[in-house]
Amino acid sequence: MRFLADMGISLRAVERLRQMGHDARHLREENLHKLPNGEIFKKAVRESRIILTFDLDFGEIVALSKGSRAGVILFRLQNTRADHVIARLSVLLRELPSSYANRVVIVEETRFRIREFPE
Repeated sequence: MRFLADMGISLRAVERLRQMGHDARHLREENLHKLPNGEIFKKAVRESRIILTFDLDFGEIVALSKGSRAGVILFRLQNTRADHVIARLSVLLRELPSSYANRVVIVEETRFRIREFPE
């Protein structure tokens, strides 16, 4: 899978995704750390990437996107340390389907919720 991590996600999480065989990029690596959320979403659509974020705005952006296909994995964790985020992401990737387009997957401490949006 192809991922795009925003500034709330650690570089260690991106590195771990790469070790797992995924194509993962971080906005900081591309010197795009100040890119507005709408532009991050457009970049993810252009590059067919799933956005990794803690930012609630991306759920609304997906809902209003009207056919632009990008997925969002939204972390709603009390423990935001890199090791915990990596552990929850690893479980998510093992347990849930691989298609995330037009979906927001909410990662919580003990469960995952999926919100699908019409295309």
